[in-house]
Amino acid sequence: MTAFARTLPVYAPARRLAGAVESLSPASLIAAALAAAAVMFPGTVFNDPDTYWHIAAGAWMIDHRQVLHHDVFSYTWAGKPWASHEWLAEIIMALAWRAGGWTGVQLLFAGSIGLAGWLLARGVGRWLGPIGQGLALVLAFLVIGPTVLARPHLLMLPILVAWTREMLAAREEGRAPHWWVAGLMLIWANLHGSFVFGFVLAGGFGLEALIYSEGARLKVIRDWGVFGALCVLAALATPHGFSGFISPFEIMTMGTLNQIIEWRPANFSQFGAFEAGILVTLLVCLGFGVRVPLIRLVLLLFIFHMALQHQRHQLVVAVIVPLLLAEPIGRAFARAPRRTETTLPGRAALALLVVGLAVYRMIVPATRGDDAISPVSALAHVPPALAAKPVFNAYNFGGYLIFKGVKPFIDGRADMYGDPFVKRYAAINSGDPAAVDAALKQYGIAWVITQPREGVLKVVESRPGWTRIYADKYAVVLARKDALPH
Repeated sequence: MTAFARTLPVYAPARRLAGAVESLSPASLIAAALAAAAVMFPGTVFNDPDTYWHIAAGAWMIDHRQVLHHDVFSYTWAGKPWASHEWLAEIIMALAWRAGGWTGVQLLFAGSIGLAGWLLARGVGRWLGPIGQGLALVLAFLVIGPTVLARPHLLMLPILVAWTREMLAAREEGRAPHWWVAGLMLIWANLHGSFVFGFVLAGGFGLEALIYSEGARLKVIRDWGVFGALCVLAALATPHGFSGFISPFEIMTMGTLNQIIEWRPANFSQFGAFEAGILVTLLVCLGFGVRVPLIRLVLLLFIFHMALQHQRHQLVVAVIVPLLLAEPIGRAFARAPRRTETTLPGRAALALLVVGLAVYRMIVPATRGDDAISPVSALAHVPPALAAKPVFNAYNFGGYLIFKGVKPFIDGRADMYGDPFVKRYAAINSGDPAAVDAALKQYGIAWVITQPREGVLKVVESRPGWTRIYADKYAVVLARKDALPH
């Protein structure tokens, strides 16, 4: 029975209902099913242009049986160094695409986030009752919602949850993390650059273990040190070695990150899920006297800092914070830890539900059409001979062009192009006449495909010898007349 129900003794039916719900422990099943369903049905999962080039990169690596170390997609950066640090995720995405098209990709990410939801629910459910567990999960998934995109970061989500739970379990049991958990780091480092958070958590919990070792410091240093060394070796065991290890830090030093939405600071001009999560967390912790151990509090503040600095890290907050706060909140409500077992009927019901959703998705397959990142009709109106010539494209169209075999001017790999090139692109796209003229001359640009309101359109159309060959609400195509096939 939950502590919340015990504070309301007059509501005996509510107490009995809470006890029944808690004994069945269905929250993990519900969380997994709802998380998977949110991806399987129309939503935001395909709202990112990088999905296209991630799949294209994975397909190239499968076909050529090697990991990408140089650019093979653009014409502006062709042949220059570029390390595909998310190579494993890209190959998995390409395999899903080849197996089932967009439906296959959708099922892949539905499975990943469903597994993460199941692990997260079981983790917080160890200390929280149904009401607290439900509130934590609702807030977590509301914050995660905007980041539910078909990109490598969703494939690492179950690892982030499992890693955090293992750190907590190691401290609770007075041991170092199991050595085989370093295998998760091996997978994580090859999937996504967020593996650095694994080191942050391991370092924090290792320091906490050392502080509270009570005379066994040498053993703590040895055990946690061996685990840390294994994790470092695992993180270096990628096709890119040391450069892959430091890549996440290099990206964060780029001066043009604020031009990419996910790297911008958190925006509180409008009330949103992230702000709601912060306010509810403060309300519970301050209102009920929740006491968080110092090292874990420092970890929480660091993670919050990262999420405030860059929106993309809100996903990390949504996963780690509920797990770190579950025990302190549970103890504030005088709860004891409990095992979160799922009954056989519950597992069967979950399996049937997930299979049913997957079958429905395969019967009614996912499709893609014209949208803000997919100029399907616009590109279809470009003659193949023209498409093979140098193009100036909108940043958000670069992924689709790569996916369709067209070499773009720029795409979502801003870390590869670097600050000077991204700044130059911004000047061209905004319609700076000198920047536009210089680019047209330097690259011999034969056509332009960009969004209708971009300044570059007005400048290029005013230049002699250019004509508009297609336009819709998503894209406009201009072509140099002498580059058009006769």
